[in-house]
Amino acid sequence: MIEETVVRYKPSYITIDPRTKIFLMVTVTSIMATGSSHGAMFYLRHLLMVLPFIALFISKKGKAAIRFLILYLIIFALNFVVLPYTTGFLSFLVLATVGIYTNILPGFIMGYYLISTTSVSEFIAAMEKLKVSYKIIIPFSVVFRFFPTVKEEYISIQNAMKIKGVTIRKSPIEMIEYRLVPLLISVTKIGEELSASALTRGLGSPIKRTNICKIGLKKIDYFLLLLASLCWVVFIFF
Repeated sequence: MIEETVVRYKPSYITIDPRTKIFLMVTVTSIMATGSSHGAMFYLRHLLMVLPFIALFISKKGKAAIRFLILYLIIFALNFVVLPYTTGFLSFLVLATVGIYTNILPGFIMGYYLISTTSVSEFIAAMEKLKVSYKIIIPFSVVFRFFPTVKEEYISIQNAMKIKGVTIRKSPIEMIEYRLVPLLISVTKIGEELSASALTRGLGSPIKRTNICKIGLKKIDYFLLLLASLCWVVFIFF
């Protein structure tokens, strides 16, 4: 059985309702992945690229924001420094990499922000207020606990391998065998046990559950929802 993983959520400078976070994530992911770069969409895309970093900073996740920012700088360096000196297939490969990451990364950052700043209880409370079926709530609640648990499991395996002196420099084949194989086996068990844990906690019960999490829309939520709605208006009509 896996050990209980405790995820500590640092208090943010501004508390945002989980429903607002979900709507922002859907907005950023959808528009960045499918929108064009002409006219008003040019400015909208830049706004949506900056929004995830603002969300991370106000949630006291500056280190994560800086790491993602460095990744962005690398992508732009490929576009403006490397791309002009490449031709043929290599040029296509660099251009495709830059295009894909530029469109997908903002949505990925918003997903990280949602999972890292929202507890399972808050997420379930938000979904219940939206009258979402438990057939959808249960899988997503498992996902919220899955990634932090896998991270803890990987850190434990990594520490054990450091004690044994198995590193990628000394023995890359052993590193794959002793790190990735146990992790893949653990991932399978973690998914099964988290699903069983969710059902044990009564998520599949026909009786309405109680929840101590108090969530509600505040002024900042209405502002962000309005901002996201305006983004959709620009995306659809412009």
